[in-house]
Amino acid sequence: MARNPSSAVQPGGPGGATTTAQLGEATERLWMARLLRRAECVGASGEIPVAAAVLDPQGRCVGWGSNRRHRLQDPLGHAELVALGQAARLLGDWRFNRCTLLVTLEPCPMCAGALVQARMGRVVYAAADPKRGALGGCLDLAMHPSAHHHMQVLGGVEGQAAQHQLERWFRGRRETLRQQRQAASATRAGTPAALSQTG
Repeated sequence: MARNPSSAVQPGGPGGATTTAQLGEATERLWMARLLRRAECVGASGEIPVAAAVLDPQGRCVGWGSNRRHRLQDPLGHAELVALGQAARLLGDWRFNRCTLLVTLEPCPMCAGALVQARMGRVVYAAADPKRGALGGCLDLAMHPSAHHHMQVLGGVEGQAAQHQLERWFRGRRETLRQQRQAASATRAGTPAALSQTG
């Protein structure tokens, strides 16, 4: 899925300009490939493999983040929010009118709402999320009548690679949980888990 609505960017933000800088397809794909590599490492640690970065108009990374909800037991530990917080501290501004956020999965309602509040100029995501995505998946907060800021949104950049990555992770997660349930059941029955898995 890909979408790229017209932008109605408000004044303010780094540089004080009113238009969002276009990074170009090559730059966006390069950064998304980097984020997918980072997401792979995140997934290996047990977190859902999602990574994000905020780029300034010159294409420089001013904030990056990855999912850390389970590791920190923080409900706000989503990659987009981590990247936003770091970028705001570095730039000394909460407005991002000329910046671009790239993320490997379509933002959820919490993160999409934060991006609207942050006046993000452009959002580029890889894999679409038709069940929980909030930039065109199950809803579209960027174009909602209540939105006081309308972002440019582009989906599907390295989308297939991101989708496969997520599918592999969730398959592995389900298998791990199945084995844990099997081991717990065997323990309650007084049978060593190793024996219960043989024969």
